[in-house]
Amino acid sequence: MTFQPVVRRSVSDDVYDQIAARVISGDLPAGGALPSERDLAAALHVSRPAIREALKRLATSGLVHIRQGDTTTVRDIRRDGGLDLLPLLLVNDDGLDISVARSAVEARAAIAPIVAGLAATRMSAAGFDQLHAAVDEITAETDPLALQVLALEFWDRIVDGAESIVYRLMFNTLRAAYEPALPALSVAMAGEVGQVDGYRALVAALENRDAPGARQAADDLLSPSTTALLAVFDAAAQFDGGSDDH
Repeated sequence: MTFQPVVRRSVSDDVYDQIAARVISGDLPAGGALPSERDLAAALHVSRPAIREALKRLATSGLVHIRQGDTTTVRDIRRDGGLDLLPLLLVNDDGLDISVARSAVEARAAIAPIVAGLAATRMSAAGFDQLHAAVDEITAETDPLALQVLALEFWDRIVDGAESIVYRLMFNTLRAAYEPALPALSVAMAGEVGQVDGYRALVAALENRDAPGARQAADDLLSPSTTALLAVFDAAAQFDGGSDDH
């Protein structure tokens, strides 16, 4: 049995999530002013320090603008927001946002080959050993959900090998948005996560320091799931559009 870490949330985390959700949904429109710290604390039944900490995070995320001695205003998230908003944008009160999900899949398909190319020139021998061990685990696994988790760990090692903090942070955000949907995506991901030869081809290109080959191998590995996921999103978007007509 595999246990998952217990995540302890602070009061400021809950305040952040509530305000962020209202900004993202448009309930708190761009340009509008938030209530004062005192009013927010009273409405949410929390302390003002918890409100202040949450507001600082909201400002860092690009959701609000804090002006000392003045009101806190809501920002335009499409112009000012950061990648840490992706998990909040992906799932809202109406469920999965298809347009955001499509964007995440497209970004993954575009970024992964670039990261693989960098890893081909920068990864250490120890990194290659870890990749071989990861592929061995993938080869031995048959459970679809467990395969997706192992695939994420495989790519995590490649991102480490690329030695790029920007791509690392992007990967972390995409992973955080993707992990809650793992069970629902098992069918669409089957063509990728079970493709052992594809993983081995990518590792071989990396070991040969073949950056173009690594980029191509990464693209080949991701293509089946990218195509499947985009088809699912297109079908869902058409269904939603058709539903609006009734």
